[in-house]
Amino acid sequence: MPFLNEDHGCPGWKGEMAGRIKAFEWSQTELGPIEAWSRALATAVQLLLASPLPLVMLWGRQGYMIYNDAYASFAGGRHPYLLGSPVELGWPEVASFNRNVLDTCLAGGTLTYRDKVLVLLRNGRPEEVWMDLYYSPVPGDDGAPAGVLAVVVETTGRILSERHREAAEVAFRATDERLQLALNTGAVLGTWVWDVATDTVTGDERFARTFCVDVEAAARGLPREIANDVVHPDDRERLERMATETLVTRQPLNAEYRIRRPDGSYGWVQANGRCEFDEKGAPRRYPGVLIDIHERKIAEEALRHLTGTLEQRVADAVAARAAAEAQLRQAQKMEAIGSLTGGVAHDFNNVLQVISGNLQMLATSAGNDAATQRRLSAATDAVQRGARLASQLLAFARRQPLSPAVVNPARLLAGMKEMLHRVLGETVAVETHSDAASWNVLVDRNQLENALLNLAINARDAMHGDGTLTLTATNVVISAETEADHACCRESGELPRGDYLRFSVSDTGAGMAPEVLEHAFEPFFTTKPDGRGTGLGLSMVFGFVKQSGGHTAIESELGRGTTVCLYFPRCDEEETPEAADTGGVPLGAHETVLVVEDDADVRIAAVELLAELGYEVLKAADGDEAARLIESGTPIDLLFTDVVMPGEVKSAELARRAAAHTPPIPVLFTSGYTRDVIFHQGKLDRGVTLLNKPYRRDDLARKIRAALDRGAQAGSETRAEADRTAGASQMQSPARAAGGRSILLVEDETDSREAMHDLLTILGLECTAVASAEEALAVVAREEFDALLSDMSLPGMSGAELARQVRRTRPGMRVLLVSGYGNSAEIGEPIPGVRMLAKPVDFAVLQSELTGLTDGA
Repeated sequence: MPFLNEDHGCPGWKGEMAGRIKAFEWSQTELGPIEAWSRALATAVQLLLASPLPLVMLWGRQGYMIYNDAYASFAGGRHPYLLGSPVELGWPEVASFNRNVLDTCLAGGTLTYRDKVLVLLRNGRPEEVWMDLYYSPVPGDDGAPAGVLAVVVETTGRILSERHREAAEVAFRATDERLQLALNTGAVLGTWVWDVATDTVTGDERFARTFCVDVEAAARGLPREIANDVVHPDDRERLERMATETLVTRQPLNAEYRIRRPDGSYGWVQANGRCEFDEKGAPRRYPGVLIDIHERKIAEEALRHLTGTLEQRVADAVAARAAAEAQLRQAQKMEAIGSLTGGVAHDFNNVLQVISGNLQMLATSAGNDAATQRRLSAATDAVQRGARLASQLLAFARRQPLSPAVVNPARLLAGMKEMLHRVLGETVAVETHSDAASWNVLVDRNQLENALLNLAINARDAMHGDGTLTLTATNVVISAETEADHACCRESGELPRGDYLRFSVSDTGAGMAPEVLEHAFEPFFTTKPDGRGTGLGLSMVFGFVKQSGGHTAIESELGRGTTVCLYFPRCDEEETPEAADTGGVPLGAHETVLVVEDDADVRIAAVELLAELGYEVLKAADGDEAARLIESGTPIDLLFTDVVMPGEVKSAELARRAAAHTPPIPVLFTSGYTRDVIFHQGKLDRGVTLLNKPYRRDDLARKIRAALDRGAQAGSETRAEADRTAGASQMQSPARAAGGRSILLVEDETDSREAMHDLLTILGLECTAVASAEEALAVVAREEFDALLSDMSLPGMSGAELARQVRRTRPGMRVLLVSGYGNSAEIGEPIPGVRMLAKPVDFAVLQSELTGLTDGA
């Protein structure tokens, strides 16, 4: 009989985890739907949720994880992904340990561990964690063990505290031992005798040196005031009081105080003595010894300081860890939203392209009908608004293709000032400031202008259209001394030290409350009324700056306005001149364009637009069909292809075949979402031309014409080069002429391996890709390759060791190593003949390094 009601009622289940457990799709696991759970399982879950201790239940042979709120806090960044997951998948680094737990407890046994140390992955790296663990079986309805209940109490803080304390005690004992040794080997600073009746002090030679007095005078006797003058002023009154009390109580003197050394510094000493009394009980003679205890006092002070700050340091470490986990959760959330929005933008842009293409053709055929043209214009404006929304989604998701150029900030702000005056209105005063010699930055100029414009419009709205907007471009050096002055460093530590150009946009508006500021960069978050904003402005800015290698920071206070800062790395290159707008819409001269598009509606719209522009058009629904057309010998002047393509032949392979065609066929890519071989590290690959969807007729005409012109220029250069090297090509060896050159690629990260494989294929190489050095050695042993391209960081054997072995067995093979540290990478002993490339690998650099393999030389 199922224990739960038809309405999924779970009496007694309270807390966040109760809601997550109820909402989880248990029907996809061996536990079955929650309404069909057994009484034993449901009762165990109820007890688990009611406990304040971290509890997790592993149900069934697979150990499906069900846990309470306290355990969720322990799980950190893995929550809520652990819920409903088999324990060996949820904690793979301790899979064998958990399998033993399941086997033991499901057989009826129990397990207890005190201060058990396990190595768990925390914040992306292995970390030793100590825990008290208690495992016991949970019976099913039939009384047999059906699951395991685990009590998890982390003791890492206590263990580390005890270790610190023990280390401090060891240090103290060592210091004390040194002190005792010193006392026995010359740490005594002298002996003295106080004549109470005459109030004079006599001492030996060491006493005289310690108090800086004449030896003979010390032997004869000195007024006690002379000795007291060397005592630290803060200790004199206490020393005098202690000495007087011993005369009354007849107890020994044991006084610690400071005396002035010959160099003017003060050192700690200890005076030990006991007064002798005459037959009448009057104090007569007071002998004693003076001992150097300076090292011991310093050690005691260090121990007191360590003990006093240990608790605070532990609390600070716990707080720092909690902050790091919060940042990780935020990053995971933003990444998940980014993937979702990027996919939505892709499909949305395809739909918009169909609408846009048909609207433009309708506008041409409608003639001078004013009413029809007005309606078409309104529809076209709506398409453009949709395109801007999709662009903002891609910007936030960091999936928009950037075309970076070297920009001078001062000239950029000066050029924007007039536009800002028009957009913001006359009641908003616009001020721009920049350093006299502001550093250049490498960014997409159009996207940067859009980002600053977005911030300016937000500022205008915050000031209700009346106030002062200030834009500044400032050189900033972030170092150990200055990083605390920058909000982005103080809050997240994400910005490395170095030189940056900071754009600041400040307003005199109402400012933001802390709870609003916390969500300012999240997509779709807005404080504006319904219909007044999408909530994508700041998130678009955030995504663009991140994608450009920079950082965004925001400071705001109610009643004091808001300042948004954009930090970009300094660029030492010369400013890129802006391309002039030639104007006009170039038409075709009956060139043949092959359109490759899997979406039928988009394909039809593109074909009709190109035909209207004066081109002959061929069409293909996928890469396979397009490849057949190219190889058939049909005259083709340009390949116009979507990036994401079904079929065996992908767009990158199709472009490679077009480039290998005689004569080469130029390629123009189009896409609404470019996360593929033409788009790496947020930038278009060098030499790649892209037309974003949805595109206008005029944009299509200019891109097509430019691609054809570049193709014609490249073709003439290729023919000239072929004429110059005709004799050399005739000398080419038969083996080399018979087939292409081969390269072995070694990369353990799947996406990077696939992207680099496609790039090498585009360069005309036969590429074999493997994921480890061990696989590479096995392949090299049975096959011949012209070159090896390997990442430095690999699982198991490193790329450097792989290079050494390959150079020993295949001395003629060209070897390239790739590392994020470039030439600074640690490879041990130099490897002759091996070249180091920096990540990310520049397309032109890679092509240059492979010269002789990619050009048939």
